[in-house]
Amino acid sequence: MTEATPLAASPIVAFLPVTDAPAALAYYRDLLGLTLVEDQSPFALVFDANGTMLRVTPVGPFTPQRFTILGWHVADIDSSVAALTAAGVSFNRYPGLNDATPLPIWTAPNGARIAWFTDPFGNVLGLTQF
Repeated sequence: MTEATPLAASPIVAFLPVTDAPAALAYYRDLLGLTLVEDQSPFALVFDANGTMLRVTPVGPFTPQRFTILGWHVADIDSSVAALTAAGVSFNRYPGLNDATPLPIWTAPNGARIAWFTDPFGNVLGLTQF
């Protein structure tokens, strides 16, 4: 058996690239409701994402990935999607996954239910109810 590294007991810090810090502040704090901990302009906006440090970092032009780069485990995905939709978030529909359902939620083969949305910078974000 190998000994655990210091990383095994250390919290994760999440990083998210953006192109415009004021727009990111408006989206992540004002629309999604994350708590701004620190504005380290021009290096990062630091948010508390329920105990996880999220560093939203202005990086200049970049090509967003087509897959989920940040997600949340939610207890009730139906009410989470409804609340975020009411706040102005548009959820993604993917052909063959959730195109035939009333809500933009896909049920994975293991039973997890997932909904995706895209931030103003093209980053794909997700909600999952396990």
